[in-house]
Amino acid sequence: MLLLLFFRISLILLSFHPNGALSARCITTTSSKTYQRCMTLPTQQASIAWSFHPKNATLDIAFFGSFISPSGWVGWGINPTSPEMTGTRALIAFPDPNTGQIVLLPYILDPNVKLQRGPLLSRPLDLHVTASSAALYGGRMATIHSGATIQIHATVNLVQNKTKIHFVWNRGLYVQGYSPTIHPTGTDDLSSIATIDVLSGATDGSHTNIIQPLKIAHGVINAVSWGILLPIGAITARYLRQIQSVGPTWFYMHVGVQISAIFLGTVGFGIGIKLGEMSPGRVYGPHRKLGFAAFCLGWLQTLALFFRPKTTNKFRKYWKSYHHFVGYGCVILGVVNCFQGFEVMGEEYSYAKLGYCLCLSTLVGVCIALEVNSWVIFCRKSKEEKLKREGLFGSGSINNSR
Repeated sequence: MLLLLFFRISLILLSFHPNGALSARCITTTSSKTYQRCMTLPTQQASIAWSFHPKNATLDIAFFGSFISPSGWVGWGINPTSPEMTGTRALIAFPDPNTGQIVLLPYILDPNVKLQRGPLLSRPLDLHVTASSAALYGGRMATIHSGATIQIHATVNLVQNKTKIHFVWNRGLYVQGYSPTIHPTGTDDLSSIATIDVLSGATDGSHTNIIQPLKIAHGVINAVSWGILLPIGAITARYLRQIQSVGPTWFYMHVGVQISAIFLGTVGFGIGIKLGEMSPGRVYGPHRKLGFAAFCLGWLQTLALFFRPKTTNKFRKYWKSYHHFVGYGCVILGVVNCFQGFEVMGEEYSYAKLGYCLCLSTLVGVCIALEVNSWVIFCRKSKEEKLKREGLFGSGSINNSR
């Protein structure tokens, strides 16, 4: 019941973002123009508004983004060939290093930019941009600060009969001279791409609509399985077996909890693999490697159950050593990877992570209390056995003390 409650609460918390109140609500009317359509973009609280004129394939567009530092930059562009950063023809706005006024310059993001082989230099675009401008939201009195909204307006002549456009946008912390530096590499920053049919307003690729729900399911399932159930199974084996009244029940509880955790974790692992396939070019190295390591160790533990020697077998002690080493290693990897997952999802300071930390802290507190109790019992028994050997305790008194 408690796990089910945690599962539901986690879904709510992961679906809630503290910055949700600041999310951009798309608008079709600006101080200078009214557009036909608008759309809230999936990342960075950005949005666009546009009017498309099919007769001459002209696109009037306004991009709304926000700065993340007073000396940063905000950019928007079109990739003529594919939905990725490399190859994008971009318009990037930032404060002029000499005057402090907003400037808007054109850039072509070739492969050298991604590899950071040199500074990003402004150069003319090979798109037919007939007009472009940038202005801070709020008019002339507005100032550049973290969170300040900027509007980038452009008029572009598109290729006839090609209405599906790959839009790319991003923002960075600072500019060196007139060269924007690399943007952050969080999940939102690497997902700032959308393919939109400017004629119908439809987004291309239905899988983009299910990525976020899959991420939430992946995070919640893995947090419950690898991050909570697996440690509970280890706690059950370590401490309940010492309670004589429990008998062999501790073993069945241990096996049941661990198998449930492994099978649930396998579902979460599979969702993670699918997310990787749906997000080409985005590789979260540490999270991925830790996930594979925990998955392999978990199934090694599960399969080892079928090769458990009997208590009288001389190899039993080696099997127990292996079982303990691999088991605790799997628990540690699972918990560490849960925290890696929060970073990957951009939830480092979220209520979901706080909730998980509280659950984990509770388990740690329970472990400390049980560990202290175990040592107290162990020391008491050792003392009683020592006194018994010395003839100071009779068997009756020992039994009574127990």
